[in-house]
Amino acid sequence: MARRPNFGGMGGMNMQQMMKQAKKLQAQMQEEQANITAQEFVGKSADDIVTATFSGDRRLKDIQIKPEAIDPEDPDMLQDLIIDAVNKGLTQIDEATQAGLGKYTKGLF
Repeated sequence: MARRPNFGGMGGMNMQQMMKQAKKLQAQMQEEQANITAQEFVGKSADDIVTATFSGDRRLKDIQIKPEAIDPEDPDMLQDLIIDAVNKGLTQIDEATQAGLGKYTKGLF
């Protein structure tokens, strides 16, 4: 009689149970990702002069620039404000993704 291989102490979990767990985990991760994608994330520069709105799938949906940010003598300031607002919005998406999906991927990377 051939012995079954020991899969490193899986506690008697058979392959069918493992596959069922994997499918459940995959469904939970997809649901979490859909929840993140459905959200809006807003990044704001100093004094809310520039506001950038993103969907959870990292697409820029809207950008608002207050008139006082538009100084023809100082275009660099407006560029910096836009970069700041965009980066803050993208950081919010990253943080929400880590908070939502991190519980599933912890220890994998």
